[in-house]
Amino acid sequence: MLITPAYAQFGGAGSSSTILQFMPLILIIVIMYFLILRPQQRKVKQHQEMIKALRRGDTVVTNGGLVGKVTKVVDDDQIEVEISDGVRVRQMRSMVTDVRARGEPVKEESAS
Repeated sequence: MLITPAYAQFGGAGSSSTILQFMPLILIIVIMYFLILRPQQRKVKQHQEMIKALRRGDTVVTNGGLVGKVTKVVDDDQIEVEISDGVRVRQMRSMVTDVRARGEPVKEESAS
């Protein structure tokens, strides 16, 4: 026999004890959400907003550790960064880690 006589007389586990058995697991999942997942989602959202706000004149730090000034916004995915006098490289926007200094907004020349 697979079931002992004592367990068979008890009638199995009740629904309330099943819920109590899963409470620690549910509690761990809730704690992980608030301590790990939510802050990570907030950080990703802030990074996306920072990348969208990149403009000419900003001083940026790339994932590779290069510090340079944005000289041109090529398109939605790429920017041109001047890392030294006369040395310009194209960089993916998503590879920008930090914006150190915001540049002055570029003034459009009016054709009067």
